Amino acid sequence: MYTDTERCVRAVQSKDARFDGWFFTAVRTTGIYCRPSCPAVPPKVENMTFLPSAAACQQAGFRACKRCRPDTSPGSPEWNARADAVARAMRLIQDGVVDREGVPGLAARLGYSTRQVERQLNAELGAGPLALARAQRAQTARLLIETSELPMGDVAFAAGFSSIRTFNETVREVFALAPGELRLRAEKSSRHVPRVPGTISLRLPFRAPLNPDNLFGHLAATAVPGVEEWRAGAYRRTLRLPYGTGVVALTPQPDHIGCQLALTDLRDLTIAISRCRWMLDLDADPEAVDEQLRSDPLLAPLVDKAPGRRVPRTVDAAEFAVRAVLGQQVSTAAARTHAARLVTSYGEPVADPDPEGGLTHLFPSPQALAALDPESLALPASRRATLTTLVGALADGSLPLGIDSDWEAARAQLNALPGFGPWTTEVIAMRALGDPDAFLPSDLGVRRAAKELGLPSTPAALTARAAGWRPWRAYAVQYLWATDAHPVNHLPV
Repeated sequence: MYTDTERCVRAVQSKDARFDGWFFTAVRTTGIYCRPSCPAVPPKVENMTFLPSAAACQQAGFRACKRCRPDTSPGSPEWNARADAVARAMRLIQDGVVDREGVPGLAARLGYSTRQVERQLNAELGAGPLALARAQRAQTARLLIETSELPMGDVAFAAGFSSIRTFNETVREVFALAPGELRLRAEKSSRHVPRVPGTISLRLPFRAPLNPDNLFGHLAATAVPGVEEWRAGAYRRTLRLPYGTGVVALTPQPDHIGCQLALTDLRDLTIAISRCRWMLDLDADPEAVDEQLRSDPLLAPLVDKAPGRRVPRTVDAAEFAVRAVLGQQVSTAAARTHAARLVTSYGEPVADPDPEGGLTHLFPSPQALAALDPESLALPASRRATLTTLVGALADGSLPLGIDSDWEAARAQLNALPGFGPWTTEVIAMRALGDPDAFLPSDLGVRRAAKELGLPSTPAALTARAAGWRPWRAYAVQYLWATDAHPVNHLPV
């Protein structure tokens, strides 16, 4: 995108928010970089240069605009729509891997040398993994400065900086303000989010439109008691994080998602935000998705009726894989009951920061579930075998599932497990691994909706028709599911 100068100029001159996160505008005369929708008067064309990432802008010596705050724009939708090494690397960097494991750890996860990873990221993003991680640390620091009352020293180390001096220098360089000045501006701002004791409150941006009905409806209707709940207009759940645990409350608003995080270790802030954005599919490009799906005249009315549907995902791929097996050929209520029993027996207790909340446990880890007695499960023998085989593969690391998974390799591994058919594999690819083209042609709800719309209703014929929906078939599934009156398609009252 950033190499198409004419298109970028048009986006900047029209202040088109759809392109926020796709590229950044660096202004050579002022030394500032902005998002395309910056409300300031657009600079002269000859003074603009376009870069693919905030890290590239910072590395080139530009500082963030104080008006449009480009560091808080939605992430590029490319990283969630691709499965190549660069996209997988970006998802891992956003998940904090470089801060925890360094560049060698990132390279090892991708199966490349550090030199290859450096070269590929620099070629496409104009910055290497360290610079990209530094930009993310700066954004985390800004969030903590503006949304908490922590001393600056605590902010520095919670954001991942190795020293207070580096923290101060980075904040000044990126934002052209000292940390104390950033906090003072936030306190004076009318957009500042009110603080709740013991929590960090912030806004999660997204590209409009966003239809919250099926997104939050699905999460609420399938919520596992003790781990998830819908209360007071918010979806709440517990989080297992690298340094500790957390509880998040996510509230849909017209122009953002309200997010309240309670963390036992503030070093988990970046990864908690990243996982919440991933779960709600907030970096999607709904304009591109809906435009493609509208090209089918039978699907177009569904898109026009409620545009901007997202794919409800998960914060933990292993957790979702277990829940997918528990949900095979049973109702939503039965799947919740089976999962709740596992949580009670094998989940790790946590304290709900809200005294009126009902969150009590983390979902059991694969290692904890590896100790379960199959005979204790109220499931058919074949389902018990499927579950225990899956849990064993997750626990010993032979089946790695996560945001960095190679989608086709993961499908092959899942299909090799006993009891795994196309439906289970594809729903995991869709909701746990984030493949935007995952498709469920054998799903009863999909087939019923297809028949009512006049689309082919047999799996083979529907798959052939859906070729025109690629690479967004997972979103087409959301539109088809939404024709049903099932609670997953509606915000709870």
